[in-house]
Amino acid sequence: MNHLHNTDGRAASCTRLTNGLVNQEGKWLLPSGRGAQRKISRGVERLAGWVAMCALLFSLCIPVQGGLLKADVDFSNYDVPLFEQIVNRIKAKVEARLGEGVNTQDRYFIVPFAFQRRWNNPQFSHSFISVIRVLGDGKQPSLTSGLRRGRFKNRDFEAFTISWVPHDFGTSPVCVFDGFGSRIFPTWNKCPIVVGRDFRLDETLKVAMNDKSSVGMWGPYEIRKEAFDLGVKRKKLLDGGTVKYKADDRLTRKDRVAINCFHAMANLEELYPNGGFLGTGFRMWGIDGTARVLIEYTKAVRDKGLLLEPVDIKKDLYGFAYAPERNSHGLYDPFPNASAYRQ
Repeated sequence: MNHLHNTDGRAASCTRLTNGLVNQEGKWLLPSGRGAQRKISRGVERLAGWVAMCALLFSLCIPVQGGLLKADVDFSNYDVPLFEQIVNRIKAKVEARLGEGVNTQDRYFIVPFAFQRRWNNPQFSHSFISVIRVLGDGKQPSLTSGLRRGRFKNRDFEAFTISWVPHDFGTSPVCVFDGFGSRIFPTWNKCPIVVGRDFRLDETLKVAMNDKSSVGMWGPYEIRKEAFDLGVKRKKLLDGGTVKYKADDRLTRKDRVAINCFHAMANLEELYPNGGFLGTGFRMWGIDGTARVLIEYTKAVRDKGLLLEPVDIKKDLYGFAYAPERNSHGLYDPFPNASAYRQ
């Protein structure tokens, strides 16, 4: 509630406007004459009303402005590593979705992610997504080669992450826009095409943690098997080495030469979706980039029944904000709700 302390000065600025109308004993200094008194009375009424409104605005309404009433960052898991916090949240959400009964069929989920730093510089922003298959109880299914496997509460699962980045991601700066006017004219961008690599979830989060970034996640959202298969197909394409990486891929994605992180995960049915904001280089990175991908999912994928539950892009976003110390203030927290993490 520290933000309320600043209201005293603002409220005082309202009352100072009346100082010239009273003497040292606090009595009104009114000129004589009924007409003047009526004018003063009306003026005082208006002034009193304005003062009351001013006090109301700056005492009650200020916390509402700019989202100041959103929940504080949760420090209860501050000592838990970032990767573990995120995995625990995914497991809890998936477990709630599965329920306590027997699941005889495989179930599939996606978990979209993004990270960015204050001011959302594209050089330090990233969009990625994890895809999960929870195996049916008591089944002996054929597993997908190349995916990570695990077990949680007597349930087997396999998972992978599409996190398409330069091969030296985390050790060298990512070139996004290089050259005057390159954000507007892609032909003026001098950033080179580089070898890409699909990072695992733990590798990606390590880069985010080292950069002290704020990490956002949506979901998990349940999907159909067909969507999972499309995700596996996309991962195999990226792992095949024929596609390279370029942050500004406006000139390279059409011919499947090089793509950026959110085109690698966008619209699993179409290789490199074009058009709309995804077809531009204007601030479609980090949280904005993943949010745009989710819009594409809800318009294209869910219309064909691949996404099995509704998506609320704003409300579903949950964050993990870097905090140098426990109960630190002034954290970069662009989320409706968030937990704190440390390096």
